[in-house]
Amino acid sequence: MPKIDPIRPTDEDARQLARNLLATASYAALGVLDPETGAPVVTRIALAQTDSGAITTLISDLSAHTRALRANANASLLVGEPGDKGDPLTFARMSLSTRAAFVTRDSDDGTRIRDYWMQHRPKSKIYIDFADFHFVRFELTAIALNGGFGKAYRLTPADLA
Repeated sequence: MPKIDPIRPTDEDARQLARNLLATASYAALGVLDPETGAPVVTRIALAQTDSGAITTLISDLSAHTRALRANANASLLVGEPGDKGDPLTFARMSLSTRAAFVTRDSDDGTRIRDYWMQHRPKSKIYIDFADFHFVRFELTAIALNGGFGKAYRLTPADLA
């Protein structure tokens, strides 16, 4: 019996769904590897996609995931939340394979990200300039989109551009 590939060909509807999931995500589950044990660790982070398309977060040195990202830049993000009713597995979600890059605060990129962050998350004014907080930009390496039951796609970073 021939093996059937459950992954659908990527089409414009899948690309648009992926773009929408990312554009509307205000937080994500972040997966990293603990540098001491190598065990996977998952946490929730604030997330924003800037006007230029950069996928960013603001994290503190006090968090374990910051130490993990400094030790190993490979990370994953899960965006997309289930609705209020129904089977959570029928709602769209997307796993992003990424490489994390810490952004120098006083660089042009750091200033742009800070301005965007403050515009969209004004409550972060309380802590955004603390010395232990850093912006991180996530560079996409691969994307797995689940558009709901039976709607699986593999996308490339270019599909989200």
